[in-house]
Amino acid sequence: MLILLALAILPSVLLMLYIYKKDPIPEPVPVMRRAFIYGMVSCIPIIIVELFLMPFISIFGENVIGTTMKAFLGAALPEESFKLLALWLILRNNPYYDEHYDGIVYSVCVGLGFATVENIGYVLENGVGTALARAFLAVPLHYACAVLMGYYYSVYHFVDRSERVKWSILLVPILVHGIYDTFAFIASIHPGVSSVIMMVLILFCVKLHQYCKKQIDKQLAKDDQDRQFREEDWEESQFT
Repeated sequence: MLILLALAILPSVLLMLYIYKKDPIPEPVPVMRRAFIYGMVSCIPIIIVELFLMPFISIFGENVIGTTMKAFLGAALPEESFKLLALWLILRNNPYYDEHYDGIVYSVCVGLGFATVENIGYVLENGVGTALARAFLAVPLHYACAVLMGYYYSVYHFVDRSERVKWSILLVPILVHGIYDTFAFIASIHPGVSSVIMMVLILFCVKLHQYCKKQIDKQLAKDDQDRQFREEDWEESQFT
């Protein structure tokens, strides 16, 4: 039991350490911990909404349409919506939210808080095989969606207040999450093509994480540039 619990929690811990270590000016650990707890608590309304929606979604049956509806409406939409609510609660009056990369940091804490609770449930029920599979697919998927949500949240907060960016905060993670779950659900109900679909899913995840790394590097570069400008302005002010 303890080994399974450790396997369920470890992927989230490693991903949070990765995102924390990349921050030149790390966020306060207590605030990050609170964001993680908000993500864990978001499981409660998410489960309620998903249980409410599933009887309606099940009408479509176990086919491509039904699987897609289940992936987008039964999983991606409620999960990403409540994670965004948790992120907003963390950032709305957060004095430490003063750089672009901070949005990604707090969003990842929220996303992995949810992912940890979800992962514990699956791993304790299904064992080591599920723990290993989810460590390389499902948990990193929640991480990637959180990176994208945090990226667009910061773009909207600091740079571009357009409607396109505002809706991207929610819709981009929903799209990514929905595509992933659609492939995963189809693989689970059609064993004959599961190997091919899993290869496509793995390729999708690799490309997704490459894209997320670019967004992380972009925000870090922007923050570094802003710090340099502030230092230059301060130096100039000393001579005027």
